Amino acid sequence: MNDNKIAALIFGEGDKNIKYIEKLLDLRINARGNILCITGKNAHKAKNIIESLIESAKDKRIIDNDEVEAAIRLSENTTEIRNKNLFIKTPKKKIMPRSIQQEKYISALKNKILTFGIGPAGTGKTYIAVADAVEKITSGAVDKIILSRPAVEAGEQLGFLPGDLKEKIDPYLRPLYDALEDCLYSDKISKLIDRGKIEIAPLAFMRGRTLANSYIILDEAQNTSPMQMKMFLTRLGKDSQMVITGDLSQIDLPEQKKSGLLDAINVTKKLKEIEHTHFSEKDVVRHPLVTKIVKGYNERKEHR
Repeated sequence: MNDNKIAALIFGEGDKNIKYIEKLLDLRINARGNILCITGKNAHKAKNIIESLIESAKDKRIIDNDEVEAAIRLSENTTEIRNKNLFIKTPKKKIMPRSIQQEKYISALKNKILTFGIGPAGTGKTYIAVADAVEKITSGAVDKIILSRPAVEAGEQLGFLPGDLKEKIDPYLRPLYDALEDCLYSDKISKLIDRGKIEIAPLAFMRGRTLANSYIILDEAQNTSPMQMKMFLTRLGKDSQMVITGDLSQIDLPEQKKSGLLDAINVTKKLKEIEHTHFSEKDVVRHPLVTKIVKGYNERKEHR
C-alpha cells in the first residue's frame, strides 16, 4: 500500500480492522513498512479481502467491521465474475454491492423494467432500491419516486390505530423515509416531497392511477393480497420502473389468505422483462447476530 492515508483507513484505529480480519480468518498479518506479510492457510483470501478494502477506501467508504464482513462475503464466491463498475451513486454516498446477490440485484435494477427483491430482513433489498430511485431522479432518468407499503402489518389495521391519517401511516412508512434520508439531504427530500416529486403512501392510494415516468417501489409486498398485487402491477405506466420487495417468511396476513407476493412470483416467473432476485441469510448485511437469527428461524421452518 503506497498511500499512507489509505493504509491508515485499512488498518483502522489501533489496527482494529486488521485484528478483525485475523480473527475471522484465523491468520496473522504483520506490517513491514508499506508491505503486509500474511501467514496462515487463508492468506490468499486475506490478500483479496484487503485489496477489496483498498478499493472501498478509495471510494471514501468507512472501513469498519461491516465493510470487512462484506469483503469476506464477496470473496467467498470465486466462481462469479464481479463487475467492479457496478454501483449506485447518490448525492450522499456511493453504494457498492456487499454480496453476490446484491450485485445481481443492482444489475437487475439497472436493466429491467420490473424487479423483485425477495428475502429476509437486513439484506439491503429495500435500501438498494430506494438508492437506485434517488440516483435516477437526481440524474433526470425519472420525474418522480413513489414509495409504498401495504398498511397492514403485525395484525394491526389502520382503523384501529389512534390519530389522523398521517399519524397512522407514518410508522409503517418510516423505513422508507430512513432509506431516503441516508441517500439524499433532508432539505432536498422536503423540496421534492413539496413539489410532488417524491410520494410516500400506503398501497391503497395507488388504486385507479397510471404511474408514468416514475420509479415505483412496493415494500413489504408479502402482506398484499393477490388482488392488491395485481392492482399495483397494473399501475405501471410509460417510461416507468417498478421494484417489489418482500420477505416470504414474514407474512402477517391471516393464515387463510394467500400472499400476493407469492402469487405474483408464480405469475411473472417466465417473463423475460422481469427479474427475480432471491436473498438468503448469507446476504444479511446487518449485525452478524441477525444472520444467525434468520438462519435459526429458517432451520426450524425446514424441520416442521
